Amino acid sequence: MKKIDKSIKVEKCLNIEEHINELISLLIDVVEDGASIGMLPPLEPLEAKKYWESVLNPNVILLVAKVNSKIVGSVQLHLCSKQNGLHRAEVAKLMTHPNYQRHGIGRLLMENAHDTALEMGKTLLVLDTREGDPSNILYISLGYIKAGRIPAYALSENGQFDATIIYYKNLM
Repeated sequence: MKKIDKSIKVEKCLNIEEHINELISLLIDVVEDGASIGMLPPLEPLEAKKYWESVLNPNVILLVAKVNSKIVGSVQLHLCSKQNGLHRAEVAKLMTHPNYQRHGIGRLLMENAHDTALEMGKTLLVLDTREGDPSNILYISLGYIKAGRIPAYALSENGQFDATIIYYKNLM
């Protein structure tokens, strides 16, 4: 991995419409590149737009990574609103544009997600990712602990079912 470029900025995205075209392109490009984020290629722009328009709500925080003011990655924190889960959140949809992978963007997004979670009083994070994906290496390097494996969890573009790995991290 290359050293994290200081020109990469991470910020909360509070307005989807302001960035809708960049977010649509990001989603389509990562899905076409094989990312397992709930969608299969080919992903139509209208479907990507519908997805992004449904993301923001009071229990979802969207962080975006920008290089030269262009969105090149994103991650979401889904805050638990149940009384017994107010201390936890789920990390979802970590994406880095294929042209910007291996530059530390995913790590920077995750570190910002950790900081944001702590600022909101969240001390436990959970996530899942396809078994064998490079993201597994990132999550382990960030201190996530493997909690389990679910076989045949998600359909892949080749028609096979892939397992998912569930991770957690205590932030305290």
